[in-house]
Amino acid sequence: MRSTLRITLASAFVAAAFAPALASAQAKDGYLTDTAGGVVKAQGAGVCVRTSQWTPALAIAECDPDLVKKPAPKAAPAPQKAKPEAKPEAKPEAKPKPKKPQMLNIEEKIELQGMEFNKAEMTADNKADLDKFLGALAKPTKARAPVQIGAVVVTGHTDRIGSLKYNMKLSERRAVVVKDYIVSKGVDSKLIFWEGKGPKQPIPVTKFCDNKMKRKQLIECLSPNRRVTVEVVGRAQSLAKPKPEAKPEAKPEAKPKP
Repeated sequence: MRSTLRITLASAFVAAAFAPALASAQAKDGYLTDTAGGVVKAQGAGVCVRTSQWTPALAIAECDPDLVKKPAPKAAPAPQKAKPEAKPEAKPEAKPKPKKPQMLNIEEKIELQGMEFNKAEMTADNKADLDKFLGALAKPTKARAPVQIGAVVVTGHTDRIGSLKYNMKLSERRAVVVKDYIVSKGVDSKLIFWEGKGPKQPIPVTKFCDNKMKRKQLIECLSPNRRVTVEVVGRAQSLAKPKPEAKPEAKPEAKPKP
């Protein structure tokens, strides 16, 4: 089955130093953590990498301070009587500072589906779709410049046939194969974080695959679950022209009353 490609732009990404490559990923309270228990952050900014289980209720102050309940503000002190201010000396007008380029936070994702049963190999369709996905990141669009990759999360999956222990190992092997392919395309291995989920996150439509089916039919029905998910977070300079400020409309002068 041909891989399904889905690319979305998100509005929240923060980047910083990322965890070493080849370390097995862990999820804690909705965020990806390293082996020391620290929250994983993407290189170059400050946003934590969320897992697929993240919800606003799992937000922590370190990663999403705007979503955490803040203490009530303290009452303002009573105003003091204003003292007459001394007239400041006239200073020469400062020249306006050049505006910094506006940066966009980017979050994109692809599902490489249809890997062969009981194998950790990318199909020709998987490679073609991943090449197209990575190529789109490197090319500018009307809205943005090429994406500066801050972090890549690679997650391997399996169907439900077989033992959980075996499928967990198989999903990790699939993740490593895709990780190595991404590195071969020029992405720094230090930016890549990988993990295996086994059969724990099936594609919803495969719930209709009945175990009473003939084995060959069941294997084909569960094909979408044999996949690897690749998620990329990064930043890109906005190329959109700023909108001109709207000028206030002039009000008509009131006519004198007779």
